Amino acid sequence: MRVNDSIEIADWELTESFARSSGPGGQNVNKVSTAVELRFEAERSPNLPPPVKSRLRRIAGSRWTKDGAVVIFVQETRSQAQNREIARERMAELIRRATVTPKKRVRTKVSANQKRKRVEEKKRRGEVKALRGRVG
Repeated sequence: MRVNDSIEIADWELTESFARSSGPGGQNVNKVSTAVELRFEAERSPNLPPPVKSRLRRIAGSRWTKDGAVVIFVQETRSQAQNREIARERMAELIRRATVTPKKRVRTKVSANQKRKRVEEKKRRGEVKALRGRVG
Protein backbone atom coordinates (compact mmCIF):
# COMPACT_ATOMS: atom_id res chain seq x y z
CA MET A 1 0.00 0.00 0.00
CA ARG A 2 1.55 3.29 -1.12
CA VAL A 3 1.10 6.18 1.36
CA ASN A 4 3.27 8.84 -0.29
CA ASP A 5 6.49 9.09 -2.31
CA SER A 6 8.73 8.03 0.58
CA ILE A 7 6.52 5.59 2.53
CA GLU A 8 5.16 2.30 1.24
CA ILE A 9 3.57 -0.26 3.57
CA ALA A 10 4.35 -3.94 2.83
CA ASP A 11 1.51 -6.49 2.66
CA TRP A 12 2.88 -8.49 5.62
CA GLU A 13 2.39 -5.44 7.88
CA LEU A 14 -1.35 -5.31 7.16
CA THR A 15 -3.83 -7.87 8.44
CA GLU A 16 -7.46 -7.92 7.34
CA SER A 17 -10.23 -9.78 9.11
CA PHE A 18 -13.90 -9.81 8.25
CA ALA A 19 -16.99 -9.91 10.44
CA ARG A 20 -20.72 -9.58 10.04
CA SER A 21 -21.91 -5.97 9.94
CA SER A 22 -24.64 -4.55 12.10
CA GLY A 23 -27.41 -2.30 10.88
CA PRO A 24 -29.66 -2.42 7.79
CA GLY A 25 -29.19 -4.92 5.01
CA GLY A 26 -31.91 -7.52 5.50
CA GLN A 27 -30.90 -11.16 5.23
CA ASN A 28 -27.61 -10.07 3.67
CA VAL A 29 -26.42 -8.97 7.15
CA ASN A 30 -26.93 -12.47 8.55
CA LYS A 31 -25.17 -14.25 5.69
CA VAL A 32 -22.22 -12.16 4.53
CA SER A 33 -19.18 -10.92 6.47
CA THR A 34 -18.84 -7.42 5.01
CA ALA A 35 -17.33 -5.48 7.93
CA VAL A 36 -13.55 -5.08 7.65
CA GLU A 37 -11.01 -4.78 10.47
CA LEU A 38 -7.69 -3.55 9.09
CA ARG A 39 -4.72 -3.95 11.42
CA PHE A 40 -1.34 -2.28 10.80
CA GLU A 41 1.64 -3.30 12.95
CA ALA A 42 3.00 0.26 13.17
CA GLU A 43 5.43 -0.27 16.07
CA ARG A 44 7.29 -3.06 14.23
CA SER A 45 7.15 -1.41 10.81
CA PRO A 46 10.60 -0.80 9.27
CA ASN A 47 9.04 1.61 6.72
CA LEU A 48 8.05 4.28 9.27
CA PRO A 49 10.68 6.57 10.82
CA PRO A 50 10.51 6.91 14.65
CA PRO A 51 9.13 10.51 14.66
CA VAL A 52 6.29 9.44 12.33
CA LYS A 53 5.53 6.47 14.61
CA SER A 54 5.25 8.70 17.67
CA ARG A 55 2.99 11.19 15.86
CA LEU A 56 0.89 8.28 14.51
CA ARG A 57 0.48 6.96 18.04
CA ARG A 58 -0.83 10.37 19.19
CA ILE A 59 -3.11 10.85 16.17
CA ALA A 60 -4.52 7.29 16.26
CA GLY A 61 -5.70 7.67 19.86
CA SER A 62 -7.94 4.77 20.88
CA ARG A 63 -7.26 2.98 17.58
CA TRP A 64 -3.68 2.31 18.80
CA THR A 65 -3.44 -1.02 20.66
CA LYS A 66 -1.13 -1.95 23.55
CA ASP A 67 1.03 -4.08 21.25
CA GLY A 68 1.65 -1.14 18.89
CA ALA A 69 -0.86 -1.78 16.12
CA VAL A 70 -3.36 0.60 14.54
CA VAL A 71 -6.83 -0.94 14.06
CA ILE A 72 -9.46 0.53 11.73
CA PHE A 73 -12.94 -0.99 11.62
CA VAL A 74 -15.25 -0.18 8.67
CA GLN A 75 -18.83 -1.38 8.12
CA GLU A 76 -20.25 1.48 6.07
CA THR A 77 -21.35 -0.32 2.92
CA ARG A 78 -22.93 -3.69 2.12
CA SER A 79 -19.93 -4.57 -0.03
CA GLN A 80 -16.85 -6.18 1.48
CA ALA A 81 -14.65 -4.84 -1.34
CA GLN A 82 -15.82 -1.25 -0.80
CA ASN A 83 -15.30 -1.55 2.96
CA ARG A 84 -11.77 -2.88 2.35
CA GLU A 85 -11.01 0.09 0.08
CA ILE A 86 -12.41 2.59 2.63
CA ALA A 87 -10.34 1.01 5.44
CA ARG A 88 -7.13 1.12 3.39
CA GLU A 89 -7.73 4.75 2.40
CA ARG A 90 -8.39 5.74 6.04
CA MET A 91 -5.19 4.00 7.14
CA ALA A 92 -3.18 5.76 4.42
CA GLU A 93 -4.71 9.13 5.39
CA LEU A 94 -3.87 8.54 9.06
CA ILE A 95 -0.23 7.80 8.18
CA ARG A 96 -0.11 10.82 5.82
CA ARG A 97 -1.28 13.07 8.67
CA ALA A 98 1.47 11.61 10.89
CA THR A 99 4.16 12.48 8.33
CA VAL A 100 3.44 16.21 8.61
CA THR A 101 5.80 17.83 11.12
CA PRO A 102 3.96 20.36 13.31
CA LYS A 103 5.31 23.91 13.31
CA LYS A 104 7.32 24.82 16.39
CA ARG A 105 5.65 27.50 18.48
CA VAL A 106 7.72 30.66 18.82
CA ARG A 107 7.23 32.26 22.23
CA THR A 108 6.85 36.03 22.16
CA LYS A 109 7.33 38.64 24.86
CA VAL A 110 4.93 41.38 25.85
CA SER A 111 6.62 44.68 24.97
CA ALA A 112 7.57 47.13 27.71
CA ASN A 113 5.26 49.73 26.13
CA GLN A 114 2.28 47.35 26.34
CA LYS A 115 3.04 46.62 30.01
CA ARG A 116 3.24 50.38 30.76
CA LYS A 117 -0.08 51.04 28.97
CA ARG A 118 -1.75 48.24 30.94
CA VAL A 119 -0.58 49.61 34.29
CA GLU A 120 -1.63 53.17 33.37
CA GLU A 121 -5.11 51.96 32.40
CA LYS A 122 -5.41 50.06 35.68
CA LYS A 123 -4.44 53.20 37.62
CA ARG A 124 -6.95 55.30 35.67
CA ARG A 125 -9.74 52.79 36.37
CA GLY A 126 -8.74 52.71 40.05
CA GLU A 127 -8.99 56.51 40.27
CA VAL A 128 -12.44 56.50 38.64
CA LYS A 129 -13.65 53.90 41.14
CA ALA A 130 -12.07 55.77 44.09
CA LEU A 131 -13.93 58.97 43.13
CA ARG A 132 -17.24 57.14 43.26
CA GLY A 133 -19.10 57.08 46.53
CA ARG A 134 -20.58 59.49 49.00
CA VAL A 135 -19.69 63.18 48.70
CA GLY A 136 -18.34 64.37 52.04
